[in-house]
Amino acid sequence: MKKLLLLFIIFITYLFAFTLRVDAENLYKFTNANFDTSNSIIVLSAQDTTENFLDQNIKLVKMEGKAYFDIESAITTFPKQDWIFNSGPIKEIKISQFSVNPCKIRVVIYYDNDFNPDSINFFRIKNNIIIKLKNGTICDNEYFHNTYRDEHSSSSDFYEYLTITTPVEQTNDSITGQIQDAFNVKAEQTFEKKELKLNTKYYLNNISTRQNGILINGFGAVTIERPMILQNPSRIVYDLPNTLVDTKLRNKEFKINETETVKIGQFSVNKARIVITTDDVGDYIPIYSEDNQSLILANYKKTNNTTLYNHSSNAIDYIKEKENPLTESLIIKFDSPIVHGLDRYNDKLIIYLYNVSKYNDTNFKETFKNTFFENAVIDLMPKIGLKLTIPFQQDAMVSSYLGADGRSLKIKIKQVKKKQEPSIVLNPVNPKAQTGTKRVVIDAGHGGTDTGAIGGGINEKDITLDVAKRVEKLLRQKGYEIKMTRADDTYVSLQERVEISEQYSPDIFVSIHVNSSVKPEITGVETHYYHQESMELAQTVHSSFASAIQSPNRGLFKSKFYVINHTTSPAILIEIGFISNCNERLQLTGEKRKQATARAIADGIQEYFAKQNR
Repeated sequence: MKKLLLLFIIFITYLFAFTLRVDAENLYKFTNANFDTSNSIIVLSAQDTTENFLDQNIKLVKMEGKAYFDIESAITTFPKQDWIFNSGPIKEIKISQFSVNPCKIRVVIYYDNDFNPDSINFFRIKNNIIIKLKNGTICDNEYFHNTYRDEHSSSSDFYEYLTITTPVEQTNDSITGQIQDAFNVKAEQTFEKKELKLNTKYYLNNISTRQNGILINGFGAVTIERPMILQNPSRIVYDLPNTLVDTKLRNKEFKINETETVKIGQFSVNKARIVITTDDVGDYIPIYSEDNQSLILANYKKTNNTTLYNHSSNAIDYIKEKENPLTESLIIKFDSPIVHGLDRYNDKLIIYLYNVSKYNDTNFKETFKNTFFENAVIDLMPKIGLKLTIPFQQDAMVSSYLGADGRSLKIKIKQVKKKQEPSIVLNPVNPKAQTGTKRVVIDAGHGGTDTGAIGGGINEKDITLDVAKRVEKLLRQKGYEIKMTRADDTYVSLQERVEISEQYSPDIFVSIHVNSSVKPEITGVETHYYHQESMELAQTVHSSFASAIQSPNRGLFKSKFYVINHTTSPAILIEIGFISNCNERLQLTGEKRKQATARAIADGIQEYFAKQNR
């Protein structure tokens, strides 16, 4: 009898597994889940199919403190995701295989009570589902992947600290355990938590060499930075931000041909580095696939272009965008996905549109008349396709973007704000020394009659002055020259602070403040910058500061505060905590927190200068 029962169970198990295999042909396999914290976007990527499309009518079920939605006829090929956030209205996001018969993925979003779930919107591009969690312009028309950028550091590189919870795989040796697995009946499962500093956008898991270059494959959205050319030996260096390299590929050298090699490594916690040793450093360019999942780094003069694509495309529309007086974008739409290469020169950008054969020159010129792109030219190149040449100022910052459907290309140009010449000052204080010693202005926020924020009878001005003096002491011990905008409890206007800095002509300007909110439960640290040249300083100091202080990391903000807007040196404003929260206020007035804050800021400043000297 027991044998018959066992045989019956095995038969049912086999039948169930067979049914799943048959049904799997009609399933959508989701291969990737990414969360962009800077834009509050979840991107779920499925294998593209030509016959069917994902259900566009996803229904969001709203409940008290949470909401969820299901994706029918879908399975995940990645582990269960459990993202726990330390700041912001979104507290936790869970993505898991909710059921297997029928196959259904469930995404659950937990949020604060004051968060409005009606702001959650869904977009579908091919079989990518994009969930936008806040209002804004992102995803309203196109979801663009950043494919190239001049910047070697960006606010998009910095993500708040994340706790990932994943199930611990357990092997079932018993027949009972195997039957439970077959029927998706799980016993109590063990989970482990892991702290991450960022949310990687690209996982690089394969590299293969070609006769004149290398092919890189991975999952997510790949971005490449402006390359560096080095000598002795001659080599070109490409950095891929927000990229994690598979451990089996790290620090291995591959042979491209008889004279050229390539090596790939994990340069930092969130950046991959690819070094190609070649005498033809000026001829290597990145070539992007139509889905931005793979990348070719190749000698474009020796590449057989016909092997890069299997279909042709035509330019069908031209759009201009102006974000502000210094930033404009060119967008070209195509009737099918494109394959393109990019070559960055000091004063121009060349885009090779390998599989594009037709465009309207009159419409192109008319659209971009009186813009940064009015001198751009499109040339028809036999056996190559089209060549788009965009000239610009030498100090401009350039970025390129590819639409998620591969049918639109966006080029953004940001001109650097020209620094204003400081007003003539008679008998300037302590002209900048020629010894190479770095000079820092420390600005203690508020002072005198300006108390700043007040909480529990404590004034912001007292905390900022205390911490500023500690930073001054630590930096002087490291050999820096320091100028304080105020050294005691006196009132100094914002304009006077700027004038003090401009007369001193420092290498950097650091303003220290304490935050406040009408919501007493809010805590955390944040750093503000305004001008692009201040970005790296903000990122470096904030990274040091946020990792050293036990308080939620609220991230980087681009803010037009007077002192960091009007100073001509790289300038940041640091909010070291919330005086409006009683627990954090108690810490901010304590010896331990003040000294840890000062040390972290000083360490971040030293790390920033070390980077400048590399």
